[in-house]
Amino acid sequence: MLRRKVVPWNNASPETEQMRFIQRWERGGETFLELCRAFGISPKTGYKRTRRFRACGWDGLGDLSRAPHQHPNKTRREVVERLIAARQEHPTWGPKKLVAWLQDWEPQVPWPAPSTVGDLLDRAGLVRRRKRSRRAAPWSQPFVQAEQPNDLWCIDFKGWFRTGNGVRVDPLTVADAASRYLLVCHGLHQPRGSQVRPVLERAFREYGLPWVIRTDNGPPFASVGLGGLSSLAVWWIKLGILPERIQPGHPEQNGRLERLHRTLKAETASPPRTTWQRQQRAFEDFRSSYNEERPHEALDQQPPARRYQPSERSYPRRVDSPEYEAGTTVRRVRTNGEIKWQGQRVYLSEALCGEPVGLTPQDDRYWTIKYGPLQIGLLDSYANRTLHTPTLVLPMSPVYL
Repeated sequence: MLRRKVVPWNNASPETEQMRFIQRWERGGETFLELCRAFGISPKTGYKRTRRFRACGWDGLGDLSRAPHQHPNKTRREVVERLIAARQEHPTWGPKKLVAWLQDWEPQVPWPAPSTVGDLLDRAGLVRRRKRSRRAAPWSQPFVQAEQPNDLWCIDFKGWFRTGNGVRVDPLTVADAASRYLLVCHGLHQPRGSQVRPVLERAFREYGLPWVIRTDNGPPFASVGLGGLSSLAVWWIKLGILPERIQPGHPEQNGRLERLHRTLKAETASPPRTTWQRQQRAFEDFRSSYNEERPHEALDQQPPARRYQPSERSYPRRVDSPEYEAGTTVRRVRTNGEIKWQGQRVYLSEALCGEPVGLTPQDDRYWTIKYGPLQIGLLDSYANRTLHTPTLVLPMSPVYL
């Protein structure tokens, strides 16, 4: 996938272009990422301009010298003031993130150690005491280990709330597990598959396809039908993406999104914005800052954008149903979720309507039911009914080799 080429500021009048940028930023009505694209600059440059404007007003928009403003031996007072200003700009960031971020922007300054910064912020009254919550032990069942970008995407809803004018917002987040890159942060009106699919289609077209998608066991990602498949999961399988579900009652198995959601709530929804449009703009600004600026401890204090790269598997124009090896008995699922077996109708799942399923005999009585790479249940040929069994995965991608 080709990335958008970033062009420099309009050389005719840089100061005028920067003033126009700030004016549109203050006016709102578009996401920060859209604003930066309209002016042909990167989000990092856009954030630099807004920081200068906050600190110095319109006088701060002129081209500044790249030489250090002061000798590397800044006075302690100036360093403390800069640390306090950075904390006020990013109130949810801890000392490690603040120091890493400041070192990236002002490497000529000898910044204190994170432990010292924590003490300084504490004395300045900028540290809130939090009760430590007891967490359940992590589940020991092996999941896909994401070693490269797009090995695994994690998807979840944060939990709905209402904007100031009463509109319901269900924030949907999609994050790459290896790089922590936040691919999607979008406010839906209902957590329904019909609303999730268009958002994911845009993500697939922009970033390509992952090998695995991990979700919880609730709708619209899973169902109570055979194999727990939902219409979204069936669509993913047809795209060559393996659906992976965490154990019921164990949200910590999607823990990377749990932590992300706490930060998202603190920075964008406490309190909620007045309208859905303003709330979505807050989500987009958060996503840009999270990916481009925010240091991540698991990435050696680098922002996710430095680790992520789009998938080589592009979103296809045509999506085909699974095919099965020779010797497999194939039945197509009817519109009511049933197949015909030995003259009888057997219910499988409405999520599989119109799809072919494969059946292979285990013995004289039981047949294994498969959909694509998944073994989704058993068919009791004596009683003509299905049996729910743990879903088994057949290797389908380099992630499982």
